[in-house]
Amino acid sequence: MKHVIWVMWPAFIAAGIAEVIFFTMIDPAQLYLFGELVQWSAIATYSTGFLLFWLVCIGSSLMTYAMMPEAVKEALKKVASEREDLARPKRREPVGHS
Repeated sequence: MKHVIWVMWPAFIAAGIAEVIFFTMIDPAQLYLFGELVQWSAIATYSTGFLLFWLVCIGSSLMTYAMMPEAVKEALKKVASEREDLARPKRREPVGHS
C-alpha cells in the first residue's frame, strides 16, 4: 500500500497544480475537443480535466518509481517500516487486560 501512496499522492498534488494553471488560462466554455465545442458543464469539465491530469501525473510518478535503483527502493522500504507515521499502525495491547 505504501508504494501506491508514494506514486499517487505526488501525482494528486501535481494534477491539482496543473488543473489550476490550465483552467486559469482556459475557459471551460470555450474548450474544443476533436474540433467540437465541449458541451459539458463547467464542473464536469473541471472534474474530467483533473482526472486526466492525474492519470498523466500517475504515469510520470510510476515511471520515476520504476526507474529507481533497487538500493534506493530498499532504503525507502526500510525508512518507511521504521517510522510509525509512514508504516502500517502496529497493534497495541488493550490497557488493563492481562
